[in-house]
Amino acid sequence: MKNILLIEDDKSLSDGIILALSTNEIAVTPCLNLHFAKEQICSLQYDLILLDINLPDGNGLQFLKELKSKDTTPIILLTANDMETDVVMGLELGADDYITKPFSLAILRARIHTQLRKQVTYPSTKIELDDFCFDFERIEFFKKNTPIELSRTEQKLLRLLVENKGRILPRETCIDRIWTDAVEYVDENALSVSIKRLRNKLEENPSKPEYIKTIYGVGYTWVVNRT
Repeated sequence: MKNILLIEDDKSLSDGIILALSTNEIAVTPCLNLHFAKEQICSLQYDLILLDINLPDGNGLQFLKELKSKDTTPIILLTANDMETDVVMGLELGADDYITKPFSLAILRARIHTQLRKQVTYPSTKIELDDFCFDFERIEFFKKNTPIELSRTEQKLLRLLVENKGRILPRETCIDRIWTDAVEYVDENALSVSIKRLRNKLEENPSKPEYIKTIYGVGYTWVVNRT
């Protein structure tokens, strides 16, 4: 049984989502505000959270930041704001995906199933490269034994790069693997911002990166043999 926490103040929409998602394998707990949502999170471990950005007793993005600072539960944002700044901010704070209202319940269901499948895709692994040590299971990242704080999006991007080190990853592949799995359009600026932030945390000179290289017109690669 998979447990999903739905934080949405529109009761009609909430009821529709529950009707569309609830099965013998999936249980949905609705919350109309953040206060009740926080109580639920303290009482049960959820497999996925659907989080509205605009809520009556707080900001969904701020709550997202709080959750991702201490948990790795996948979060899909539900937003009525089709604005690039909101989308990019949510993704950079660690949201695993987003969907803009009004949306198809079939598409939402596909997004949810994608996130639930990802939870069993990766085995426990620890990767050591040059001066770096990346432990994606423990969520611990070090550069020359100095800890590095990475957002959820940065972790996913880093993992994609290092597990495919030496290979050129097209921008479309990165976007597809990190955010939407090709279900819906995502502004490519989100990827550029994430690459820049990751370089700032890992590279000695982010303006002249040694590890995360841009292959102009194609995508990115983690360099194996640096020169």
